Amino acid sequence: MASRCWRWWGRSAWPWTRPLSAGSTPSFRHQFSTQEKTPQICVVGSGPAGFYTAQHLLKQHPQAHVDIYEKQPVPFGLVRFGVAPDHPEVKNVINTFTQTAHSGRCAFWGNVEVGRDVTVPELQEAYHAVVLSYGAEDHRALDIPGAELPGVCSARAFVGWYNGLPENQELKPDLSCDTAVILGQGNVALDVARILLTPPEHLEKTDITKAALGVLRQSRVKTVWLVGRRGPLQVAFTIKVPRPRKRLTELLLRTAMEKPGPEEAARRASASRAWGLRFFRSPQQVLPSPDGRGAAGVRLAVTRLEGVGEATRAVPTGAMEDLPCGLVLSSVGYKSRPIDPSVPFDSRLGVIPNVEGRVMDVPGLYCSGWVKRGPTGVIATTMTDSFLTGQTLLQDLKAGLLPSGPRPGSTAIQALLSSRGVQPVSFSDWEKLDAEEVARGQGTGKPREKLVDPREMLRLLGH
Repeated sequence: MASRCWRWWGRSAWPWTRPLSAGSTPSFRHQFSTQEKTPQICVVGSGPAGFYTAQHLLKQHPQAHVDIYEKQPVPFGLVRFGVAPDHPEVKNVINTFTQTAHSGRCAFWGNVEVGRDVTVPELQEAYHAVVLSYGAEDHRALDIPGAELPGVCSARAFVGWYNGLPENQELKPDLSCDTAVILGQGNVALDVARILLTPPEHLEKTDITKAALGVLRQSRVKTVWLVGRRGPLQVAFTIKVPRPRKRLTELLLRTAMEKPGPEEAARRASASRAWGLRFFRSPQQVLPSPDGRGAAGVRLAVTRLEGVGEATRAVPTGAMEDLPCGLVLSSVGYKSRPIDPSVPFDSRLGVIPNVEGRVMDVPGLYCSGWVKRGPTGVIATTMTDSFLTGQTLLQDLKAGLLPSGPRPGSTAIQALLSSRGVQPVSFSDWEKLDAEEVARGQGTGKPREKLVDPREMLRLLGH
């Protein structure tokens, strides 16, 4: 993976290091001098980036101790709150993360929000190194007139709602309309379209939340359009089928651009539910209903492509069209938030400025995952990226660039949290919550019934 280099932040004080070649992972075992003994390392965030970073550090340094801090009472981040409920095979990576958490040199501290309960400088005082792996907790705003209307929400919030993310449980999507429009054509947009159109009985045996399943049972949505500014060759979703991409994009183009024959048109008209891709369309306005209390459609500018390669961009042709709908879901991208005033942050790109995972101008501070490179790629991409950050940290440790002498690690941080009335959740605590969720799901044949209220979780743990 190519490293992002933030040259405008000035020259780095860090030595240049050679990136990993594809498929290679250098071994650092048995190469550390005895003066490092037990390096105390802190990872902020327990999603794929956090756990893969911890896994690499523990594997490559035989004495390292890694503490993982997470603001939710439960671990696994995007795997728990982002992966669609009808894709359980993707969640199998939780088994690997659980093995990492069971290591005697790893500890999970949930229900601790870094930046609020404890600051990054306080973590830096307690640890030899701190890795920020907290992901992308926000969405890119839909900056067009009408975006504030009822019936318009982010796809990220919708995904969090049906996956049990506590902060999204107050969302009340109105699914009483017959047509929904999703602005965006990435993996999240496809997930949302599929959940909207999947018969509820097919979701009954998944880990979708009880509340979301109840709302979907009452849904009247029959048609979903996925709108993109560019064409089928530029779609952002991941193609995993064994069919060549060129052939698949040709099929997408023909399906989207050609008029269906009489038989196909009749079949589509008789279908109970349908979805489609609208290419070369850019949203300009969400149209209000006559009473102004909801969305009635989206006004789209027709676009065409200019330029070649990475310089290709969609430009308006001057033509406009209105697409009627009652629900608008914006899926134009996730973005990270700044975590602490002491940490550099690029608000335009929504990432922490870094070189190969080293946070610019802050020795001993690192980042991995989406907060490092932006919200792109799949879990395997994050794994590679996190291993690279782990490699960088270990190189700096070996070179003597990190603080020497013992650091108190979690001992100091737990004293701080206790004085502030914060009660962390351990991994064994999580396993009690996990058992409770599994037990609640057994009665209805679900793999689990997710707990969605942090207060209930803490109450069950006796906190």
